[in-house]
Amino acid sequence: MSESIVTTGEPGTMAGVVQERYGAEPEAVLRAARLARPVAGPGEVLVRVRASSVDRGTWHMMAGLPYAVRPVSGLRKPKLPNPGRNVAGVVEAVGSGVTGFAPGDEVYGTAPAAFAEFAAARPDRIAPKPAGLTFEEAATVPVSALTALRAVRDKGGVGEGRQVLITGAAGGVGSFAVQLAHAFGARVTAVASTPKLDAVRALGADHVIDYTREDFLAGPRPYDVIIDIAGNRGLRDLRRALTPRGRLVITGGETNGRWLGGTDRQLRAQLLSPFTGQHLGTFIASEHADGLRDLTALIDAGTLGPVVDSVYPLAETAAAVRHLLDGRVTGKVAITVPGRG
Repeated sequence: MSESIVTTGEPGTMAGVVQERYGAEPEAVLRAARLARPVAGPGEVLVRVRASSVDRGTWHMMAGLPYAVRPVSGLRKPKLPNPGRNVAGVVEAVGSGVTGFAPGDEVYGTAPAAFAEFAAARPDRIAPKPAGLTFEEAATVPVSALTALRAVRDKGGVGEGRQVLITGAAGGVGSFAVQLAHAFGARVTAVASTPKLDAVRALGADHVIDYTREDFLAGPRPYDVIIDIAGNRGLRDLRRALTPRGRLVITGGETNGRWLGGTDRQLRAQLLSPFTGQHLGTFIASEHADGLRDLTALIDAGTLGPVVDSVYPLAETAAAVRHLLDGRVTGKVAITVPGRG
């Protein structure tokens, strides 16, 4: 990885963010640097990145925690120059064998090492950018909204008249999940902290619960679906709040465990599900162009939209990750990327 770091602004280089080791503190491991500019190899699209964004997955890849992520991110040190994944920008070049994209196309999706002026993406991981969104807005959509779509539509089976509980409703995934559940005709109960209740209500929640003041599982409602994004409640408590044939979809939940980091709840839910009438489980998010096109249709119809909490310049990516970790974010944090370096 270090071989790609350069010290001058010579042609063929670009501005980017560098991470040379794992660490939980963004200020200690993320720094601005000049990088060698990638090229569009066979089957790749080179994107001039106009914006990116941070999410909880950014921190996990940066910290290398839980250790379960390291077979993907690198066992002893990061495989990639930086942990960015979300991109919105303009196609600069296409490699051999690529169809459907041409230089000048505005696109969004995911690409490795996206905290930089250019990123090489797979064609099946990007799609035309929604025309009504800015690059910064579009860059907040891919990872979080695809996760929300998978949780609400595909795994939760949310539809007309369903009673749905969403924890972590003011976060990146949660803000999209509330909108999607509302759009699909559900009665949505959203869980958030006091300062964020009005925001989730504006997204379409029919009922809001302040988790700092009351137990969100203690109410009388038996839920058809629980989308557990930011919780860490035990499976027994969550099951009690479900109908006998209800669905529990666990998409997150943080603990301090260095090995599993909260994923043990997801594993136990998967193991228990065959022995109960309730459907308990999780999923691996799919970052695919088909899902992006579904999201674009919802965005173009005015049904779905990103909530951008704040925008940071590329050189301040570490500060953006810190802002996310501080827990005050409503929606998403975007990274704006300068022009040609």
